[in-house]
Amino acid sequence: MLSEPRSGRLAAWGNALLAGLVPPDDAASAIVGEDAVHRVRGLPGESAPVGLTFALGRLRTLGVTGLRIALPAPGHPLGLSGPPEFNARALEAEEAVVCHGAAFGLVPEPHEAGPEGDVHVEVVWHCLPVREAPPADVPSLGEAERELAEALREATEVLSRLDVAGSGPVAEAAIDAYRARAERGREVLAPGYPPRAVRVLELAQRVGLLISVAYENGHGGAVSASEMAARAQALRPVERTSRRAQVAAYNSFVEQREIR
Repeated sequence: MLSEPRSGRLAAWGNALLAGLVPPDDAASAIVGEDAVHRVRGLPGESAPVGLTFALGRLRTLGVTGLRIALPAPGHPLGLSGPPEFNARALEAEEAVVCHGAAFGLVPEPHEAGPEGDVHVEVVWHCLPVREAPPADVPSLGEAERELAEALREATEVLSRLDVAGSGPVAEAAIDAYRARAERGREVLAPGYPPRAVRVLELAQRVGLLISVAYENGHGGAVSASEMAARAQALRPVERTSRRAQVAAYNSFVEQREIR
């Protein structure tokens, strides 16, 4: 979970581009990241997929002034506002970008291409209409930071008590290794974001990775059904809190511009 969601990169660098803080080619390169290419399908007036730089320019002319993200999960439409068709597609992808200033949303569809040994990822963003309404369940940066600190303390206590993989020195070493690999040569957020957003996103990613390490290392010492259930019960709200905080961090660019 330490790596950025594609919707996060699109929103962060798209916001920096819309604000005139980075040139189009730099924004597009940061959004694509390690993928091979990104295209956008369904833009008004375009019958075929278009390149990312062109698409961002077109969205600006359509009235888009900012980009928010959604990280929904079953039973938790985090960051979404409808309609049902868009929500369903975003839920399937587990992420989406929602435009501010014009009623459009973007959902990524990645797929692998190329011969064996030289496989790369191509991404098509589907542009769809959205409902203009407040996004669901998105906290402020201050709320997200407080929730993260509390959730991390509670989860660490429970996981340590259950002797679950992901709560001790081995997990810390794994987190540090993942962080070093993931952050080598990348910025946490694009230019223009407040320092608090960077701090919240870093903590949310760290919490998310703690959850991933706990799950990926099996059941650890939680060998009984009741202990396994207790672990799942401890991790579920923490994972939800991590997603809420990530959305708050990425969306803070739009939120701070609205209150100026």
